[in-house]
Amino acid sequence: MAKTTRATTALGKLGIAFTIHSYDYDPDADSIGLQAAEALGEPPSRVLKTLMAELDGKPVCVVLPSDHELSMKKLAAALGGKSATMMKPADAERLTGYHVGGISPFGQKKHVPTAFERAALTEPYVFINGGQRGLQIRLDPDTAARALKAVCAEVIA
Repeated sequence: MAKTTRATTALGKLGIAFTIHSYDYDPDADSIGLQAAEALGEPPSRVLKTLMAELDGKPVCVVLPSDHELSMKKLAAALGGKSATMMKPADAERLTGYHVGGISPFGQKKHVPTAFERAALTEPYVFINGGQRGLQIRLDPDTAARALKAVCAEVIA
């Protein structure tokens, strides 16, 4: 498994401290984020998932704890839109340049508005996908949100 991805390169260029953690990715897991948390031996609140959605027809990225569901209403309100829907997996892959299960909010092909779940900011550190299935980046949640230029808001259901 490659340890250098567009996500790690992007963080390196920004001078952000992070560590890389690999785990055995299970493509058949009911929840990729929960499976990652279990494999890493971390609480699910610290292992964040990256979702791609559409807000009023335009792409957005959302980062939230793997043990929570996204509220489309709260996402729309957080980013100043009217309605949000999940992006189709093929569209998410085309837009980000990553495969589903390995989508990172860092180093995407095109920067899009990002919402970061506020509750994750209370964690001492978080894990976010490193741009490859089975690869997680551990870093400070405040630093992650700033690097993403994210809107920090409650977006969980």
